[in-house]
Amino acid sequence: MSIRLKLAVSAVALTLAGAAFAQSSANKPERIRGEIVSLSGNTLQIHRRSGDTVNIDLKDSTALNAVKAIQLSDIKAGSYVGAAAMPGPDGKLVAKEVLVFPEAARGTGEGHYAWDLGANSSMTNANVDTVVEGTSGRDLKLSYKGGSNTINVPANAPVVTAIPATRDDLTANKKVFIVAIPAKNGSYDANVVVVEKDGVVPPM
Repeated sequence: MSIRLKLAVSAVALTLAGAAFAQSSANKPERIRGEIVSLSGNTLQIHRRSGDTVNIDLKDSTALNAVKAIQLSDIKAGSYVGAAAMPGPDGKLVAKEVLVFPEAARGTGEGHYAWDLGANSSMTNANVDTVVEGTSGRDLKLSYKGGSNTINVPANAPVVTAIPATRDDLTANKKVFIVAIPAKNGSYDANVVVVEKDGVVPPM
C-alpha cells in the first residue's frame, strides 16, 4: 500500500472516530454530507442535505477517498471496523453502516463515540472479537480500549471498505461525506473527502 493511501485511509479512520483536528470552537471540524454541484480549480461546491450550498477548498493535504461495497460475510473475527449504530426497540445497538478498515488503519480512532446519523446514534471503532449468525443478520462483539459492546448488523446494512479516489472522481451529482474546518469567509477547508464511486454512496 502506498504512503499516500495509508495516509488517506488513516484520515478516514480518524474522521469516523470523531477526532478533533483543532481545539477551539472557531475551527472545529464539521461533517458535511450532500452532493457535488461543481468543481472549479480547488473549490468544490456542495449542496448540503440541510439545503444550503457551501464552498469547500481542497488542499494538497486533503485526503480523497471512496468506498467499495463488500459483503457482510467479509467481516471476520479479527477485522477492525467502524460501525455507526442506533439503539433498537430492545436497547441493543443496530448498525446503520459498517466500514471495514484496511489493515494499515488498524487501531486508529479506537473507541465509542456519539455520532450524527440520528438521535442517539453512535460510532464504534473497534476490533471484532466474535461474529455470531442470527435470524436478522450478524451480531458483532466489539472490543476497544476501555470497553466493549455488541452490535447487530442487519443483512441490509451497507458494509464498505475504503479505497483511494482522485479529483477526477469529484463530478457533479456525486454524493459526498466531508470533514472540513470552517474558514473566515464562510467557506470550508477540507481535511477529508469521501466521494461516491461506481454507484456506492458513502454511508457515513
